[in-house]
Amino acid sequence: MFKLMIAACLTLLLACQQPDTKNTTKDSATAAALSAPKVTQAPDTTVLDGPWFLQPVLPSDTAAGKRATLRLDLKKGRFAGNTGCNNMSGKFWYSATDSSLTFSDKLVTTKMACTGFNEKAFLKNLLLTTHYKLRNGVLTFLAEDKTELSRWERKPSAPANTSKA
Repeated sequence: MFKLMIAACLTLLLACQQPDTKNTTKDSATAAALSAPKVTQAPDTTVLDGPWFLQPVLPSDTAAGKRATLRLDLKKGRFAGNTGCNNMSGKFWYSATDSSLTFSDKLVTTKMACTGFNEKAFLKNLLLTTHYKLRNGVLTFLAEDKTELSRWERKPSAPANTSKA
């Protein structure tokens, strides 16, 4: 019995002296994660949620020196962005089943004047939107008769050369 107790005590003593491999592995994994280069995930171009940049068509689309932006929050049904002149925000409704999309006419905008920019037309087109099309990373807003109103992309493209030669 005495030998059994000594063997148990020695086993316990040796077990306490073994390195904690769980913490060592965890510390190694943490160190590796911290030293690894951070990878920035590209925005998803297959879903509505997130930021979008207007693809300018007319010189007046960028006359104020800014690109119109739109950030859609699907969970909250809210949007925010910039018209190309003023900041804007409001509510929207969409359905992935029938690709319907509408913006509330009770949107809020700041009131800066921007020479050469037709903000009234921009907002009118936004409010005329009844459907969307999402293909190859491009979000297209459509009117009731399926007329294309505007195109949006995840990253702003280079501005068109609008200088007169």
